[in-house]
Amino acid sequence: MKTIKRKLKILKERNIKKKLNSIFEWIKGAELVELKSCDTNEDPVRPELDLIFRRSYGRKIFGLKYKKEIYAIMCFGFTNEVPKTIKELDLMTKDAYLISAHRDQNIGQIAIAYTIWSKKKGGGKLIVKEVFKMIKKSNYLNRLITLSPLTEMARNFHLNNGAVELQVNEETQNFEYKI
Repeated sequence: MKTIKRKLKILKERNIKKKLNSIFEWIKGAELVELKSCDTNEDPVRPELDLIFRRSYGRKIFGLKYKKEIYAIMCFGFTNEVPKTIKELDLMTKDAYLISAHRDQNIGQIAIAYTIWSKKKGGGKLIVKEVFKMIKKSNYLNRLITLSPLTEMARNFHLNNGAVELQVNEETQNFEYKI
């Protein structure tokens, strides 16, 4: 009887380990990719921003891809200043884009993450880490700053992932990931 209970316990522990491994297996193999599009209705932060906004004036959409499936998404604008609103982000990305057309094609020195969402547990944290690595490798971006909504969830997410609170605005809050 003791032997059977011990074997059952071992089997149960193995099954739990297998389940945990399969839940987080995708994290090891995920890669950061630039996306041409995304379903903006899935965006819980800024669903009102259409695909044209997200892809105009050098703005980009990045996703974490694993086995042809996207597990997390982050949208960026590139500026030379820190915006306090989406309207300012729009104007500043246009300005940085137009300046870049006359220079070296590198748009802005600051990457502004204005929305992020995850379809799978752990995706948000991982995409922040991957984007951080990408920006650190770039030869022209020197800051990673968020334009986050005024929510405790956004605040806790960024602070728990290593960001520092930069400023709290009327409609938004900015956090900075030190490069």
